[in-house]
Amino acid sequence: MGKGEFAGRNTKRRRARYRWLSKRYKRRKLNLKEKYDALKGNPQAKGIVLEKVVREQKQPHSGLIKCVRVQLMNGKVVTAHAPRDKAITFIDEHDEVILAGLGGSQRGPMGSIPGVKYKVVSVNGADIQMLRKGKKEKPKR
Repeated sequence: MGKGEFAGRNTKRRRARYRWLSKRYKRRKLNLKEKYDALKGNPQAKGIVLEKVVREQKQPHSGLIKCVRVQLMNGKVVTAHAPRDKAITFIDEHDEVILAGLGGSQRGPMGSIPGVKYKVVSVNGADIQMLRKGKKEKPKR
């Protein structure tokens, strides 16, 4: 570090340069979340279901994960997970769904589900958990 009465400028410059080594600082300054996230930094997004798909889990797990391909209102197509038991039965093609992030670390997929970063929250304006429990009926469009 610089020593002396006039070393403040050098210290300030050096701190600004080393700040770019921080992953969080770099992401924030370059707007990487908004650039690469399909939801554009928003917590939720609306879209239309294109098709139902089944994904296999990564090793060492074995199982079939029920998912849907969704075209978001901003034009991007993503795969979203239908959470819990029998939730996929309430989702049909051309339904309007609301997606939220799954919560994987550093914008990645959750656990052993490859390439799936989002989950379905509601279908045609009705909460998917209420539909599963039988407390609500799915609205007709």
